[in-house]
Amino acid sequence: MTQPPITMIDYGGSNLRSAQKAFEAVGGRVRISDDPDVVRRAERLVLPGVGAFGAGMEALRRRGLDEATREAVGRGAPLLGICLGMQFLFDESDEMGRHAGLGLLPGRVVRFADGLLGPDGRPLKVPHMGWNEIAHDGCHPLLAGVAFGAHAYFVHSYYCQPAERQCVLAWADYGGPFAAVVARGRVYGIQFHPEKSHRVGLGILRNFVTMGEGG
Repeated sequence: MTQPPITMIDYGGSNLRSAQKAFEAVGGRVRISDDPDVVRRAERLVLPGVGAFGAGMEALRRRGLDEATREAVGRGAPLLGICLGMQFLFDESDEMGRHAGLGLLPGRVVRFADGLLGPDGRPLKVPHMGWNEIAHDGCHPLLAGVAFGAHAYFVHSYYCQPAERQCVLAWADYGGPFAAVVARGRVYGIQFHPEKSHRVGLGILRNFVTMGEGG
């Protein structure tokens, strides 16, 4: 059966081509659009993101893509936020001031604290950059085939604090646990870079492409 096309939201601040190529590598059919009408009618959405939260949300609002995304999700379209795109899903962020997000998942985005220590007692640098293990219970179809303790590639200074524990599908640890993969209904988010995370990242993208719309 042909899978529904993926509409990748272009708000002017994302490295869309690498995400597009990663989805196409696992059989996804991707169209990139900055048209709110296209986003509003999309069958399946992906929101990649890089850069600063406030500037990204302002770009989404300026183009009318924030409301279009909410409308698409409201009528049942699955949405996957990637990296900063995952952070956009939440209520607000503390990055360089206080900025409202899309409000699709309850919670906040906060900065890693200074003075974090690793398991060996050595100081940890911010941003969190490089390979890290993700831990999960293996029950959600988005993580099908991903081993407990598999490694993914992260680059971020801010992380999500979901208000509901059940929203967290997978954790990673950087001076303490933080949400690496989240979901609520048909809204999903991954904090790491899937296109740089080899089999783990591509496996999650494949799961998003192929899993039933009920999630």
